Amino acid sequence: MGFRIVIPARHSSTRLPGKPLLDICGKPMVLRVLDRALEAGADEVWVATDHQGIADVVERAGGKVILTAAEHPSGTDRLAEVATRLGWADDDVVVNVQGDEPLIPPQLIGAAAAALTDDAEAAIATACHPLESAEEFFNPNVVKVVLDARGRALYFSRAPIPWARDALAADRTVLPAGLPAYRHIGLYAYRAGFLTRYSGLAPSPLEQWEALEQLRAMAHGFPIRVMVLDHAPPAGVDTAEDLERVRRAFDLAEVSR
Repeated sequence: MGFRIVIPARHSSTRLPGKPLLDICGKPMVLRVLDRALEAGADEVWVATDHQGIADVVERAGGKVILTAAEHPSGTDRLAEVATRLGWADDDVVVNVQGDEPLIPPQLIGAAAAALTDDAEAAIATACHPLESAEEFFNPNVVKVVLDARGRALYFSRAPIPWARDALAADRTVLPAGLPAYRHIGLYAYRAGFLTRYSGLAPSPLEQWEALEQLRAMAHGFPIRVMVLDHAPPAGVDTAEDLERVRRAFDLAEVSR
């Protein structure tokens, strides 16, 4: 099974400007992510960026980098530009590894590619894990997903879904036992043919109301395969506190060697 990886790395960030170049124990973050991606067994790994400084860092480290347009509204659009410019075939599997995920397990990247390869009708594969707390279930910043019998997404929402009518009417402080409540994990594998079609798809009202990009694909009839993991992978870097957490993780890893 062959697949490709693209790491979108934007320089601008509201909370952490220049995030891909921030140091993590002697290496810029983008190179830490690249290291993980290179361990996943992909045929190719590319960093896609709109910033020359990021491109220079990747090139000096021996990585493959492509400069993309700055005005892309989403990471999916950036991947579509890469797939088109590199001439990838419609059936090629492309995994989007975010440039702020320096702790992502390489085996998870490969598993996402395998999930899409194994479902010939799906255009996208992603992942989720069971929710354990009512606090997360009711948190609109935690995206939930419900699945069909084939392991495909029925719907993604910031709302608490599925709604256990009777149990939650009685008590909203704990999740009912057996409730199939899953938190979506933002790791995606795409077929390159879908990527080249994505920017031509009209945004859907549900996508705009929920502010969830994946709902555009579902609104236009593209199936999404969802892997169910036992637990959440390590979180990425959105804040300064996240950055310190990741630095501590790398420090501990160096000490344990």
